[in-house]
Amino acid sequence: MQVIPVSTSSLKKDFLSVPKILYKNDKNWICPLDSEVENVFNPEKNNFFNHGKCTRWILKDHAGNLIGRVAAFTNEKKAFNYEQPTGGIGFFECIDDEKAAFLLFDTAKKWLTENGMKAMDGPINFGENDSFWGLLVEGFTPPSFGMNYNFPYYQKFFDAYGFVTEYEQLTNHINLTIPFPERFTKIANWVRNKPGYTFEYFSKANSEKYINDLMEIYNDGWQNFENFVPIKKETLQESFKSMEPIMDEHLIQFAYFNGEPASFVVLIPDANQMIKGFDGKLGLIEKLRFAYRRWVGVTRMRAIVMGTKPKFQKHGLESVLFIRLGEYVLPKNQYKELELSWVGDFNEQMLAIHKATGATFGKKHLTMRKVF
Repeated sequence: MQVIPVSTSSLKKDFLSVPKILYKNDKNWICPLDSEVENVFNPEKNNFFNHGKCTRWILKDHAGNLIGRVAAFTNEKKAFNYEQPTGGIGFFECIDDEKAAFLLFDTAKKWLTENGMKAMDGPINFGENDSFWGLLVEGFTPPSFGMNYNFPYYQKFFDAYGFVTEYEQLTNHINLTIPFPERFTKIANWVRNKPGYTFEYFSKANSEKYINDLMEIYNDGWQNFENFVPIKKETLQESFKSMEPIMDEHLIQFAYFNGEPASFVVLIPDANQMIKGFDGKLGLIEKLRFAYRRWVGVTRMRAIVMGTKPKFQKHGLESVLFIRLGEYVLPKNQYKELELSWVGDFNEQMLAIHKATGATFGKKHLTMRKVF
């Protein structure tokens, strides 16, 4: 077997081709857009290069066939927040062969060791954790946009190599064809009528304000979680720019108390239902089909991030935001399902909100760590 660093345009195409070859007969897999994957490795598109670096490899067998790939990265803002300096690996794909898998792991481990790391998390992304993050171990159904999908046998590779679960990532689903629980609705209506509270949805024309509000809420709401690194405005601006082709402003909701940003939720139509069958491409024909499917055929939404400032938690603001979303979405009679993805098993507050909405279990991913 031959491990080859990705250093040319031809090898970049090979890197993108590996999953297309492996999942060719898997009806559940939906090919991510080539551009979305390549943007992760492009310093002009990914601001994580400002405080980190990454590399990637492909794996070929003795006959020159593509049989695997992996990427490795370091993030200076997070690497030294742990007991030992910790890097990451991701975009792992491999045939069902332990020797091949271990060769890819060893290659990433060697590079990370040379860059001062003493452990690696995986499979994760060289970017925010809302995409390309986690090892799927339960719920092998068609993934929503940005969510990792992999073969069930990948877990035995990670376990055998010595990776240990750091936390579970839980995805729950809301059936939008049935009403929210009565208690949930009652609390929401009581809260929305309390003095001082106001509610708004995102506006592209005033995007600067809402991005600032989201950043303020997010960084305040998540600051007490272990190893938290504040999100930067540039990262949010990039994220909102990438969402523009599928964004529906009414699906991004904010709550305020006497004008102070207090809570938010960001939903997007599931772009995977728009790009299915595109084989990662987005040429003219695919763009036309994408535009058509945007309004016809998309039945699922994905909640990619939520947040509430600690002093407003347990005030029922999230309930109001969901009810407002329902009042907008349900009359359209288009969306049937809302995927809440994902929440760490350590986030009891958010899991309680999921339960209150009547959401049911959908998928489980793992974020794992190997200490060298």
